[in-house]
Amino acid sequence: MTTYTPKNILITGAAGFIASHVANRLIRSYPDYKIVVLDKLDYCSNLKNLNPSRLSPNLKFVKGDIGSADLVNYLLITESIDTIMHFAAQTHVDNSFGNSFEFTKNNIYGTHVLLEACKVTGQIRRFIHVSTDEVYGETEEDAVVGNHEASQLLPTNPYSATKAGAEMLVMAYGRSYGLPVITTRGNNVYGPNQFPEKLIPKFIHLAMRGKQLPIHGDGSNVRSYLYCEDVAEAFEVILHRGEVGHVYNIGTNKERRVIDVAKNICELFSKDPETNINFVENRPFNDQRYFLDDQKLKHLGWSERTTWEEGLKKTMEWYISNPDWWGDVSGALLPHPRMLMMPGGVERHFNESNGTDPESSHFKEKATKTQMVIPNGTRSSPPQEPSLKFLIYGKSGWIGGLLGKICEKQGISYEYGKGRLENRSQLLADIQTVKPTHVFNAAGVTGRPNVDWCESHKPETIRTNVAGTLNLADVCRENGLLMMNFATGCIFEFDAKHPEGSGIGFKEEDTPNFHGSFYSKTKAMVEELLKEFDNVCTLRVRMPISSDLNNPRNFITKISRYDKVVNIPNSMTILDELLPISVEMAKRNLRGIWNFTNPGVVSHNEILEMYKKYINPAFKWSNFTLEEQAKVIVAARSNNEMDASKLKAEFPELLSIKESLIKYVFEPNSKV
Repeated sequence: MTTYTPKNILITGAAGFIASHVANRLIRSYPDYKIVVLDKLDYCSNLKNLNPSRLSPNLKFVKGDIGSADLVNYLLITESIDTIMHFAAQTHVDNSFGNSFEFTKNNIYGTHVLLEACKVTGQIRRFIHVSTDEVYGETEEDAVVGNHEASQLLPTNPYSATKAGAEMLVMAYGRSYGLPVITTRGNNVYGPNQFPEKLIPKFIHLAMRGKQLPIHGDGSNVRSYLYCEDVAEAFEVILHRGEVGHVYNIGTNKERRVIDVAKNICELFSKDPETNINFVENRPFNDQRYFLDDQKLKHLGWSERTTWEEGLKKTMEWYISNPDWWGDVSGALLPHPRMLMMPGGVERHFNESNGTDPESSHFKEKATKTQMVIPNGTRSSPPQEPSLKFLIYGKSGWIGGLLGKICEKQGISYEYGKGRLENRSQLLADIQTVKPTHVFNAAGVTGRPNVDWCESHKPETIRTNVAGTLNLADVCRENGLLMMNFATGCIFEFDAKHPEGSGIGFKEEDTPNFHGSFYSKTKAMVEELLKEFDNVCTLRVRMPISSDLNNPRNFITKISRYDKVVNIPNSMTILDELLPISVEMAKRNLRGIWNFTNPGVVSHNEILEMYKKYINPAFKWSNFTLEEQAKVIVAARSNNEMDASKLKAEFPELLSIKESLIKYVFEPNSKV
């Protein structure tokens, strides 16, 4: 048996689940190999997956998309790549039912770009293409021998069809151009670091939260599961001993029904399966069984080492120890998740944040030093930004108007929605006409001139704030669109657990406790209902402020015109800083609930002191109590502090409220 020794390996998608385990294993075991990781850091990738290797001198991380031919060619040449291990792909079947074109673009086109680059450079000695057992299609229930490597490919869903299509390209480049290709087809893999859209980590996350485990159909579907470290070893063996032109199944003959997997996880958490398992609607098509013949790989010297019981226990312990590894995964834990992907993928610069772990800063620093700057002469065309088009609701509103100006400044195509939120047919017409990539909802009833109006106009408030918002979210979900929803943080008030002046803010997961105004009641109600939509990003705005001190809706403009004000520290939102961040959040396809305020609090008096210092030294005001305020208003007002640590972790450059006030509001307007 001949062996192969690589020198410089390009691993695509190595911030993802399986590839990160392979990369960490090779970096640890072969210090003489240079490992170049190429990953665009999609929703299911995380730089923290490469933490075990972060200080290794033989690791280089490059943030980019395999669909970028210029970048791929440049990397192959400048890094002297002789080996490619191609893992990068969209892999979740549920997603493929709702966004199949993205699977074609990533899995087929991306693979084609890599193959063409290999052909052009002529220096690749091994191209290992990672496929899936699903390309074989469904295995007969009574089959005693699994699919072998020469079995017919009969994919049954859009995901497996794109993987089969990619395999055909790999085979064609091997035969037509002599590219030294090897293909692998693997069973299901589980273990630490896996994004919880997949069955086992999803069930573990749900069990940790005390929620039921959703089973598609009756749970009789049969799957085979391999522990991630065993699979990483299989790729190590194939890399060094695999024969060019061959296909290798990576599998196990130990099969399990989905219902049995759920029961095993219930047992690990000491939960009763009868009450903790919930049977839900099945997928459009759910293969009953995948079964592989793995003898060919065993002849190379590989064998499964980790028992199911041992692997499942290790996996459970890892997720319990790392519950926030992936941040907010509520959308992935739905019975039928459809995580949203940017059309064409997203290529962001190295200095953008993509994680909450401070250890990942090593990669940012390292990546900045090794960032690929492609000389002009090597480009066939300038780099293209992802094609974006925003549909914005709330044209006549303050935030909606500002969003349009931001789009113009950034060169983003946008149109304002013409339909009313409560009219479903009008919303569908807007989407069909505009064909947006994202929808921004800045429409809503806040009151004319303030929230007191809502107390006497409750049906109108419900119609827009609740029914209309839910209507838009549902239409967006049906059309595979992410909805950026501007909500409010005025659903909380200081309490015993979050006392005024304590620095303890309300977090995204906290239950609203302020019911003093009908406006706030509708906002809290719709926020709770929107949790059932996995395509919504909810941004809790509070007491918005902008640099336009003539705008009557500006919090500073309001209080500077009052004779008396209360003096209470509150969280607030500086729109000049945060609205551009909302656009970036859309580009990153972030979802879930976010406290959309600057970190920290500022009081009414502190703001007016700044106003006096920068705008009008002769300005005077006086204070009155909440009790006195209550005599001149109809509805109570919310006062609270929001915990902005989640937003700060995603955008480390975010300024504190007082710093942002000075930089974005008072210094630009200074008259002193």
